[in-house]
Amino acid sequence: MLTNERAAYLKGLAEGLDLDKTKPEGKLIDGMLDLIFDMSAEIGGLYDHISMLEDAMFEDEYDDYGEDDDIEFDDEENPDYEVKCPDCGAEIVVDEDTLLEGEINCPNCGNELEFDFTGLFADEICDCGSPDCEACNPKEIEF
Repeated sequence: MLTNERAAYLKGLAEGLDLDKTKPEGKLIDGMLDLIFDMSAEIGGLYDHISMLEDAMFEDEYDDYGEDDDIEFDDEENPDYEVKCPDCGAEIVVDEDTLLEGEINCPNCGNELEFDFTGLFADEICDCGSPDCEACNPKEIEF
């Protein structure tokens, strides 16, 4: 029996006892039953919210049958990275392959986010010949 069903059952039992709610004992029991009934309703609402959050968080992870046997939380070959949209501030989680593509559209505001990794690989030899290429023409840092 669920909590809200048990609370309703107890409230029904108390009503069947025909308690005198003008006496202290009757007031106490009636107040406690109201509290139990309200708490069970709030707990039921929390369960609903938790269920909705779980569905939203894991909607892409469940297969057609709602099973989560194939969920992979740690992909060492293609790790996830968190990026922040400079326009709207949305935090977006992208995998390494997507990040290395160089650009994505923010799912929140639709603006294009570009990722530039040329500074990370400055020690690699580049032969593009462009005067703007940081790998070919590294800037000197002044102290």
